Amino acid sequence: MATIGDFDPLNSIVPATKIEITVSCRNLLDMDTFSKSDPVVVLYVQGLGTKEWREFGRTEVIDNTLNPDFVRKFVLDFFFEEKQNLRFDVYNVDTRSSNLSKHDFLGQMFCTLGEIIGSTGSRLEKTLSGIPGKKCGTIIFTAEELSNCRDIATMQFCANKLDKKDFFGKSDPFLVFYRSNEDGTFTICHKTEVIKNNLNPVWQSFTIPARALCNGDYDRTVKVDVYDWDRDGSHDFIGEFTTSYRELSRGQSQFNVYEVLNPKKKGKKKKYVNSGTVTLLSFKVESECTFVDFIRGGTQLNFTVAIDFTASNGNPSQPTSLHYMSPYQMNAYAMALKAVGEIIQDYDSDKLFPAYGFGAKLPPDGKISHAFPLNSNTENPNCVGIEGVLEAYFQSLRAVQLYGPTNFAPVIQQVARCAAEVTDGSQYFVLLMITDGVISDMAQTKEAVVNAASLPMSIIIVGVGPAEFDAMEELDGDEVRVSSRGRFAERDIVQFVPFRDYIDRSGNQVLSMARLAKDVLAEIPDQLLSFMKSRGIEPRPPKPATFDSPSMAMTTPAPKECKMQGRH
Repeated sequence: MATIGDFDPLNSIVPATKIEITVSCRNLLDMDTFSKSDPVVVLYVQGLGTKEWREFGRTEVIDNTLNPDFVRKFVLDFFFEEKQNLRFDVYNVDTRSSNLSKHDFLGQMFCTLGEIIGSTGSRLEKTLSGIPGKKCGTIIFTAEELSNCRDIATMQFCANKLDKKDFFGKSDPFLVFYRSNEDGTFTICHKTEVIKNNLNPVWQSFTIPARALCNGDYDRTVKVDVYDWDRDGSHDFIGEFTTSYRELSRGQSQFNVYEVLNPKKKGKKKKYVNSGTVTLLSFKVESECTFVDFIRGGTQLNFTVAIDFTASNGNPSQPTSLHYMSPYQMNAYAMALKAVGEIIQDYDSDKLFPAYGFGAKLPPDGKISHAFPLNSNTENPNCVGIEGVLEAYFQSLRAVQLYGPTNFAPVIQQVARCAAEVTDGSQYFVLLMITDGVISDMAQTKEAVVNAASLPMSIIIVGVGPAEFDAMEELDGDEVRVSSRGRFAERDIVQFVPFRDYIDRSGNQVLSMARLAKDVLAEIPDQLLSFMKSRGIEPRPPKPATFDSPSMAMTTPAPKECKMQGRH
């Protein structure tokens, strides 16, 4: 059973937080002659990396109103690391038919789930469109996290009289927990430690989010397999039992003593009773603060970009260059920037992104810089929106000379200075570095990462091109925490990935970008939480959204507290 041995709890996909969306509309078009419209809202979602819309659900129909407040909610799984595109269509219901073409179209609106959650007080008001020449009214969303998604369970098990599997000794048992999925399959979600040479083991207590164990459904089956560990990875199956989160939550009782059954043995031996028993010794539930709590409380994600302008990228005017600007498709730098930036921007109200280059000679005197603003404005390196960052990047390619070396430390220190000014939990900084090669200043970079680990920031490094990126793994502290001069990083804040691992072979750029973003952003929510927890920072209560009219929704965002300075 090699898959059991290979299970990595850090990389197993925990189901998302569930978000409940409430919908209201104001000033809808009146399509009925003798009364007002009878509106319904239909939600469509897109699959990861596809452009195809599929219907997710509908609200109830409310008769005779142009200002409906719908009772039926949409409950969506929220993945921070995915761009979850949503489309809301509004119809006036004329007949009992479920076929939408039989009803009057009243308008539609496109947004992402992140946009709704990232709005002030998780309340978003947008104008409906889709009928030329007509004002279609507005649609209003409020998002709330379902409470059972935040439960964290701590439990402990022991076993009694397990089957002996080893020839020269007793078994070396461990437990594997699986969550059942909607389609009847099972997903591994926890593995205990191995207790050597013991048929009556007591395992250490462990902590697991309720959403990992049952995806928020307390009655969903939880399957537990009992194995005898073998050095070669071919672990022997002792038996299994099933339970549920609800059963476990009863705590230690006669209901939580489980017979371990081996179906093969049961079929072969008439006198077979069981292969031992497993008993729940304790069960405790605590509620955790979540990423969504902080976003709803007003925490902003500040996104900074740094791009590698070293000569090893190749001459930008040549098609072989990693910086080549083809009229037909984006290069790897632009794809990585857009993939990550388009998701993070939903959580940054001012949409101003500082963007830097490193490793180039700058005009007019050919001075080498490792933190120059892409927009050439040393006073204000902010670009407006992700499109603004892309524009500044293409502009810089025409203006600077690619050179070297590949120094990371200056840009990391630059963002760290900013993060050090705002440590109250109101802002969290995410630095995206895109590079084609090996770091020249590894010692200084490690020092910069160790220092930054105590600040509200995370670093994403995307490697583009064919180079070997082995040294980068040293910075990504999943296995061994980064250290410098005997000091270890307080938290793991670096995530490194080579872009080539995510490129879709059929050439689908949308899918390549979605895969990349999914992987590099997956750790950000937990990294943000680990900082807040280490500083004892609690989420602020959600800010009330005070606007009632569409014009008020477009208030000017407050400027960032920390002004990023460009340095030559």
